[in-house]
Amino acid sequence: MHGVFNAKSIAVIGATDKKGKIGNDIIKSLLKCYEGKIIPVNVKGGEILGLTVYKSLEEYGPVDLVVIAIPAVHIINAVENCGELGIKNIIVISAGFKEISEDGAKLENELIGICNKYDIKLVGPNCLGVIDTYNDMNASFSADMALKGKISFMSQSGAIMSAILDYADKKNIGFSRIVSLGNKAIINEKDCIENFVEDVNTEVIIGYLEGIVDGPNFITACREASKKKPILIIKSGRTSKGSEAVSSHTGTIAGSDSAYEAAFSQAGVLRIDSLAEMMDYSTAFALSPLPKGNKIVIITNAGGPGIMVTDEIIRQGMELAEISEDTKNRLKEGLAPTASVKNPVDILGDASPETYKFALDVVLDDPNVDGVIFLVTPQSVTDGEGTARVAIDAVKKTDKPILCSFFGGTEFEKAEKILSKEGIPNYLYPRMAVNSMKALYRYSKIKDMEYQEPPKFDVDKKLVEEIIKNAYDNGDLSLGLESFDILKAYGIPAVGTAITTKLEDTVAAAEEIGYPLVMKIISPQISHKSDVGGIKLNLNNKEEVEEAYNDMMENIPLIEPDADLEGVQLQKMLSGGKEVIVGMVKDPTFGPMIMFGLGGIYVEILKDVKFAIAPVNHEEAYSMVKNIKTHKLLEGARGENPADIDSITEVILRISQLVTDFPEINEFEINPLIVFDEGEGALAVDMRLVLKENN
Repeated sequence: MHGVFNAKSIAVIGATDKKGKIGNDIIKSLLKCYEGKIIPVNVKGGEILGLTVYKSLEEYGPVDLVVIAIPAVHIINAVENCGELGIKNIIVISAGFKEISEDGAKLENELIGICNKYDIKLVGPNCLGVIDTYNDMNASFSADMALKGKISFMSQSGAIMSAILDYADKKNIGFSRIVSLGNKAIINEKDCIENFVEDVNTEVIIGYLEGIVDGPNFITACREASKKKPILIIKSGRTSKGSEAVSSHTGTIAGSDSAYEAAFSQAGVLRIDSLAEMMDYSTAFALSPLPKGNKIVIITNAGGPGIMVTDEIIRQGMELAEISEDTKNRLKEGLAPTASVKNPVDILGDASPETYKFALDVVLDDPNVDGVIFLVTPQSVTDGEGTARVAIDAVKKTDKPILCSFFGGTEFEKAEKILSKEGIPNYLYPRMAVNSMKALYRYSKIKDMEYQEPPKFDVDKKLVEEIIKNAYDNGDLSLGLESFDILKAYGIPAVGTAITTKLEDTVAAAEEIGYPLVMKIISPQISHKSDVGGIKLNLNNKEEVEEAYNDMMENIPLIEPDADLEGVQLQKMLSGGKEVIVGMVKDPTFGPMIMFGLGGIYVEILKDVKFAIAPVNHEEAYSMVKNIKTHKLLEGARGENPADIDSITEVILRISQLVTDFPEINEFEINPLIVFDEGEGALAVDMRLVLKENN
């Protein structure tokens, strides 16, 4: 996108002198501050706002950037002409493409083909345009130029882009680059991330997205960018539409948002939920240093708000800083006897700017303090403007973040303007200041993280290839216990098993394995065996095996008449251990998505699971296990022995490699995986694999 933002000449196809038309607004926007050459293009020719209008771009010649605002039906020819002239950078403002109809989608595909043919970098279609404040370029129909600042913003919604710009102007918040993505026919969010991170004027990257074009490459781009600059994204559409039929527990639990949540976490993206949070956090990032830890001190002139902030700090998982005895003694020397020198530091309602300065200077000197919430309420003697200047002076001298909350209304209007002019973050409500401090701390950890490459195990890919080929040859897209060799090929430990298709063979296998036994029905059409009586436990002799076999063969067809009963599986009954589940479902944006949680029949009831996009590394796999809500059950709750978490982690890693090696696997699940005490390993008891159609 370098050519888009650094254009020295811009042509506007569809320029017009008619007020209220987009082609007119774009010319006006450019004329306000752009110092490069502006070339209006309209078949009628003439003059617009003192500029000569060319009847065609061929009449003028090549330019650095073309902005097109004409009806969609004429776009193809216009872009083709640009390509023939060697023009590489185009913005299509016009709507009328895939966002409206199937015919529009066909038109957009044709547009993509032309862009690929001529290697054109196209923004849009159906967008507002782009802005670069440091190049004084407003190639959009946004009414006003954004203020210069350190934030770069991409938005899939033109309306949200306009709203953010208007809000930012009111709050004196500046931007470096702004991109309205529109339909993302060519330029998408990954391209913006890569451009923004290299922009010397950008320190914070923010975005509003409704979807992502290329999930894996987006993750890669964000991993690289988040080492240098924070990335804050709103992703709308959290609820699942259930657009794809799934048959596994993993697929049932995974909503459309699970993949985004996992991908953002693995990519170092801070996901936020509202536009208010976006502006609060991005302002803090643009104007504040990062904390070195999560120990926060509160300075306040009122006890109640101090308590509220204390609660919020703890709720956010941060800590109240333990003020040193030396700091307390220094505070006692300069504060009123009734002031509190503990944290929160309550300097009382009559605190003057000098009192605030003294308390702030002292606590900032304490090495136990990583950041300060500077809380001011409007008491009768409060000097809001003077106290604001205290905060400004302190911010310029310290490498610790100071987030202000002048908690009031009209009394603090002048103070807020002073803070805003000097670029000091201020929040109306103290909770917002705490949330922003938490965001700073979260990013400080992201920035220091080193991404580990996933391990590569020595596996038997050829065996799995043969099993999958045979399945396709036989028309079997759903594989179960009969394909346990897949686990063996990838080094996943599994319980000893026998598969039989006749009663006499079943009895013979039972006698050979030994009792007690578990018997399970084998049928591609039956996912949840226990629901149809397809699991028989604790079979202790030959007679019980015969009874269980006959019961399945007689009664399951009554419940599932269309199910093909291929036989049964016998397994030695295991004692002890805990049941967990490791699964995978293919996400259309990000690819294979691994799930981990408690297993057995409870997985869909508790839904206490974690997801990660494959391939996962050791740290990500381990984090999945440690971050389910019920992880303490695996760590040895109430005197129980801890489970072998290392074995679970390795199984997750091996499954990650399996589903990455074989993209034809749509769903995969081990449920349950029995995990034994620490050091004793884990065993897969049941598995299910679903292949995609038309391999």
